[in-house]
Amino acid sequence: MRRLGTVERTAGGVAVVRVPAPDGDERPDPPDVGTEAVDERLDPAGRVVDVFGPVDQPYLAVAATGDPAALLGSVVYAR
Repeated sequence: MRRLGTVERTAGGVAVVRVPAPDGDERPDPPDVGTEAVDERLDPAGRVVDVFGPVDQPYLAVAATGDPAALLGSVVYAR
């Protein structure tokens, strides 16, 4: 399981996740659109529907399976 990042806000009915900055000079490797996101208990949190923002530290738009506001501050992972 790979850490996608932390849900920082909601916008337009999706959870906005900030991809963590990698170590050193590496670029982040964001997940593909359609990747399933799960929470810390491995419960489905949603699916990645967009990758946007700066290349160094992009954002993910995750279409939540429930209320996206309930995910605020949560860490989500790729399954």
